[in-house]
Amino acid sequence: MTGRRPRLSRLAAAAGTVVVLAGCASVSPDGMRGAVQSHTAQRLPDGAQLPAMDAQADKKAQERIAQWLQQPLDAEQAVRIALLNNAGLRARLAQLGVQDAERVQALTLPNPALSLSRSITGDERGIGRQLGFDLVSLITLPWRTRWLGMQMEQATLSAAQDVVLLAADTRRAWLHAVTARQQLAAAERMHEAAEAGAELARRMARVGNYSRLQQARELSIQHETAAQLARARLAADVAHEQLAQMLGLWGTRTAFRLPEQLPAIPGSATALRGGDDAEATALRERLDLRALRLDLDHLADRGGWARLGAMFGDIGLSYSRNTNSGSDTATRGWGIDMPLPLLDWGGPADARARAQVQRSAALLQQGAIRARGEARSSWLRYRTAWDLAYQQQSEVLPLRRFIQEESMLRYNGMLLSTWELLAEARASAQAVATATEAQRDFWLADIDLQLALTGSSPGVTTALSPIEASQ
Repeated sequence: MTGRRPRLSRLAAAAGTVVVLAGCASVSPDGMRGAVQSHTAQRLPDGAQLPAMDAQADKKAQERIAQWLQQPLDAEQAVRIALLNNAGLRARLAQLGVQDAERVQALTLPNPALSLSRSITGDERGIGRQLGFDLVSLITLPWRTRWLGMQMEQATLSAAQDVVLLAADTRRAWLHAVTARQQLAAAERMHEAAEAGAELARRMARVGNYSRLQQARELSIQHETAAQLARARLAADVAHEQLAQMLGLWGTRTAFRLPEQLPAIPGSATALRGGDDAEATALRERLDLRALRLDLDHLADRGGWARLGAMFGDIGLSYSRNTNSGSDTATRGWGIDMPLPLLDWGGPADARARAQVQRSAALLQQGAIRARGEARSSWLRYRTAWDLAYQQQSEVLPLRRFIQEESMLRYNGMLLSTWELLAEARASAQAVATATEAQRDFWLADIDLQLALTGSSPGVTTALSPIEASQ
């Protein structure tokens, strides 16, 4: 008896430890939003928050959004609104909460199974009672806790990537919307100059000082700029609506204001030491590579269990107590249900586990190679875009302003015709439009570079609210 008590104590202690582990698994009260926020804090604007789960916090968020919309909306504020108000992101975070609940459910020990039976032998009545329990679920709980924790971390990193992609897509939509407004203003100036030329041509042709051919040329310019103006107005309206969709706005809230101009480009490009520095940053910081590494660790950790799980994954423990009406004694006993590995020795399961590890390792290698290439190419596009935008701002536009000023002086001195002055006005407006496009392309390249270095593939567009690839 003395020898049995220590063994029973050890068994009781082990069982208590497992029960404690099972009791520690609980659903995250915030739906894993805090974990996602920790992964994205350095990749989002200061003060950016994810949507809360309770209605009271959501009401306060809507009040903040209403206050923000009273002022012209900059890119950082647009990202904050999208993170709080985008319905697609809410659905994605809700799905993460579902995965967390499924994790806890998988770690919850299954309920014991109670079997009752009644038998009749002559005048005797027998009652059988059996209580069964899944022994494997109890034994493997510590390992399953670690494995499911890894899977949940992967899911959290995936959700964090979607948050970062939504922020990038919102910035792109904002850039397109502001650029479209600037392009519309340039198209209006070009059309005004063309209208003035066409009206002057009509008057001069009416008094015989202008040929019909010359008048037709001015009218054709007017019609061309009118078509350009219509397309620019449509592009501005569409870009505004796409930004409103990204922000989750509808109704009167879509009438928000935007800045008149894009932000100025920085005085110098990002101080990366070429491709090697960009590659190292991407391999160290990218969220998609972290998820791939975690997947490989998870599959490698589970690989040793594959064969044993296939052979002995259905072991059950049962306790029975049978009574008979013709006897005062009860029959008690313990039983164990164990599969016999006569046909399946776990070979296919083991091969499957090895193939999964090899597949995960190959995906990680492929992801690292892709990240290196994207970091290099994004850096090159960023540098070229900055050079072009800087050239437009520092050289081309000042040169066009000089030409316009000199043209006005010559026109005042009657050394330049009205037609030449109007043509110069149209050329200056087109130069402003071209410089605006270069400025927009730089900021788009900056978004792609930041994604390639710290987030995910820049070419990936989140399905939460897609932006047309043609933009």
